Amino acid sequence: MRADIDRRRFLTAAGSAGLVGLAGCSGGPSEGGDDADASDESDGDGSSGGEDGSSEPPATIGIVYSDGGLGDNSFNDAAQQGLFQAESEYGIAYDESQPEGTGEFNDFQQRYAGSTDPDYDLVSCIGFNQTDALAENAPQFPEQDFMIVDSVVDEPNVASYVFREHEGSFLMGVLAARLSTTSFAAGAGETDPDSATVGFVGGVDSPVIRRFQAGYEAGVAHVDADVDVVVSYVGSYADPTGGQEAALSMYQNGADVVYHASGATGVGVFQAAQQEGRFAFGVDLDQSVTESEFADVIVASMVKRVDTAVYESIGNVIDGEHQGGSSTALGLESNGVECVYGQEIGDSVPEPIATAVADAREEIIAGDIDVPTETDGN
Repeated sequence: MRADIDRRRFLTAAGSAGLVGLAGCSGGPSEGGDDADASDESDGDGSSGGEDGSSEPPATIGIVYSDGGLGDNSFNDAAQQGLFQAESEYGIAYDESQPEGTGEFNDFQQRYAGSTDPDYDLVSCIGFNQTDALAENAPQFPEQDFMIVDSVVDEPNVASYVFREHEGSFLMGVLAARLSTTSFAAGAGETDPDSATVGFVGGVDSPVIRRFQAGYEAGVAHVDADVDVVVSYVGSYADPTGGQEAALSMYQNGADVVYHASGATGVGVFQAAQQEGRFAFGVDLDQSVTESEFADVIVASMVKRVDTAVYESIGNVIDGEHQGGSSTALGLESNGVECVYGQEIGDSVPEPIATAVADAREEIIAGDIDVPTETDGN
């Protein structure tokens, strides 16, 4: 678990060297101490040679994860999958870091950008909470290529990737409302159609998570405006206990399904679903796979292709086509967000409900449904 890991160390990939003096991180493929020689090279994971078999990798990447860190089986781990894909296909070298809080983003970004041994071809900034730091740092390092996920930083050396979370969440709302108004049992859960209540658990209250909530609520209302949506923000992406408490309150007050957008906090939602014999929706990755012990209550997940953003940005840098100064929005039409049914119980969803979800997807893509990006309370 994250609490059992020394978080004051810098992450390096297996065989890859760490940045001297860059502290505050842990976990990942392997760990390197502060005395690591930054000029070391290896053909192991994280510092393999180029595609042509040369000892020099085609690119060296520095990645700064969002708060909550690796092991969330959600947002940060999705970003890491894109890094691993680029390593496998391109033979890149990389270093990873996990700040303990927002106050460390600025330092990590600067240290990557200011390093000359190694010289980082791209600094990947994962999460909207790195926006302020990157807006300050990008102009200070005009020759350094950056990318950011979940925000737009309008600088010529920053490629920005945002997602239409509200579109994918609308589908989750349709699914939740239809399940809540139907007698449905699968795995370890069942619904009570007399309650007609669903829930949403957010991590940190922010514009990004509000987009999840807005889309979800709109999807529920699209099916039945009388279905109640109960909302709670835990205030953290790494608080499973808080997630469990929030979800338990919802289930015990009639919620059939709870959708979370809260990183590792969502594990608590899944625990509560099993405890109460109800259902849950995952986020970012197919959490019926990444949190397989809860697959008997995870009906579906709103997959958000953070891995695609990381992988494509690395490929662009390798090709000399860094998309600095541009913003790429990934939604349903580009499969940047998707409703993915759970591995264990997803096939049990009645066909009329699955069809309603599929129809809503097509209507959104066609422009027949305009999904809001803000909640009523903004």
